[in-house]
Amino acid sequence: MEAAVAAQRRTGQNDLTAHRRRLGMGGSRLGRLILGLNLLGLAILVVGALVLNEFSRGLVQARIDSLSTQAQLISYVIVKAATTGDPEPALDADAAREILELLAIPRTEHARLYDARGRLIADTDVIADKVTEGPLPPAGRAGHPPFQWPWSPFYHRAEREARAHTAEQAEVAQALTGRPVAQVRSAEGGGRLVSVSVPIQHVQAVLGDLTIEAGDVDQIVAKQRTALVPFILIAVAAVLSSSILLNGAVAEPIRRLARAADSVRLSQARAISLPDMAERQDEVGDLTRSLGAMTDALTTRMDAIERFAADVSHEIKNPLTSMRSALETMEMLPPGAGRDRLASVLAADVKRLDRLITDISNASRLDAELSRDNPRTLDLARFLADVVGLYDVQAEAAAVSLVLADPAASYRVAGREGPLGQVFRNLVDNARSFSPPGAEVRVRLSPLRREGAALVVAEVEDAGPGIPADNLESIFNRFYTNRPKGQAPGGSAFGGHSGLGLSIARQIVEAHGGRISAINRVGPDGAVQGASFLVELPAARA
Repeated sequence: MEAAVAAQRRTGQNDLTAHRRRLGMGGSRLGRLILGLNLLGLAILVVGALVLNEFSRGLVQARIDSLSTQAQLISYVIVKAATTGDPEPALDADAAREILELLAIPRTEHARLYDARGRLIADTDVIADKVTEGPLPPAGRAGHPPFQWPWSPFYHRAEREARAHTAEQAEVAQALTGRPVAQVRSAEGGGRLVSVSVPIQHVQAVLGDLTIEAGDVDQIVAKQRTALVPFILIAVAAVLSSSILLNGAVAEPIRRLARAADSVRLSQARAISLPDMAERQDEVGDLTRSLGAMTDALTTRMDAIERFAADVSHEIKNPLTSMRSALETMEMLPPGAGRDRLASVLAADVKRLDRLITDISNASRLDAELSRDNPRTLDLARFLADVVGLYDVQAEAAAVSLVLADPAASYRVAGREGPLGQVFRNLVDNARSFSPPGAEVRVRLSPLRREGAALVVAEVEDAGPGIPADNLESIFNRFYTNRPKGQAPGGSAFGGHSGLGLSIARQIVEAHGGRISAINRVGPDGAVQGASFLVELPAARA
């Protein structure tokens, strides 16, 4: 039963490991979905911002080119139709003003005409009777402008108007030197102006300046920013969707798992009642299955500990009961042969009890020893040759000989020397104890391949009476013994075996990923010639 549970647990662990490999970074559905949604929202914002920035820069440059072309054309017309005098040309202000009025400058643009001294000749806002609306400043006394506090909006407007006027005068002065100017500067009412100043030039003589301004860039950009609002809303919706998904698909299930684990801790329950999320094909489902497998393993371990404690209690009670009965009987017997026989029974029970306690202590420390010791590559043939060599030097080795077949072979496995040495010593001791004097115990190695996996099989053969067919599996149970009373066939006294040797051997072999089994060797005539124990261990990778 325990072997079946252990095999099932190993199978579940292998399935979980394979499932984790499938759910790596490239196979995570939940990870891909979360990453895709977040990248989608980010991409929408980035693309929208890039489009708006490119549009704003392209709009300013296109406006500058358009105003420059328009100013060059108007300047050419004025030079041809509104200049007089030869050889010293002069600008006819009235004619230039009429030309500027006839050209019908768009209302989104503002054109000003200056003479060679920088004096204003014509203004399209004045020609078109354009009126600029805005709040009036506080009234003051005649000849005394009203005082403005620094935090007053009129104070800042006056500052903006002064800076704009200064920038405009500097632009006009530069254009009157014969160099055209195109720039973006601040408007009097705030915002940006695209301004182009072109000199009115007859041959080499600069007769004046034409300045054209366009203040609709900010309005167009504002419209484009308004057009970006849907992109922002979509991005926000995508981010919110990913957040809700993270909370509903990851955070909340993990909280439910944590609450389930806390309920086990608070109620001191043995098993955990996990939420029904094991069918999910993502990390949360993987976590649920792992927690389920972990709790199953813990439950199995606790059950095994309980059974082990019950078995230990039962096995210790037997010699204790025998010892108590012997002591009570000794008090009623006179000195003599009867008391001596009871004394020998007491000695045998003490020896048996000492053996039980020693084997129980070894079995209880086995898991800790296996977890502390890391496996390494072993040459199993050489390792078994060393084990056989230990028996060769024993004084009683001549009673039952131990032979290693093909000691020159090489079979490599991944294992721990100490536990594996205990396995083969237990098997050899068991085989020698059932073999008659003068018999031979053989140890042989052979390769095996099962389901595509390379294995190494170590076989320990004895010459004993064999194992009853019904007990081929139960002999690996704890405290199982099927020996004749008094004296064992191979010379082992009663009480020298606790019934834990084969159980410990199976536990060690399964911890190495292998398995152990027993069969009877049958001769040509069908008679049982002895028992054979097979230890299968995974071969080490080259």
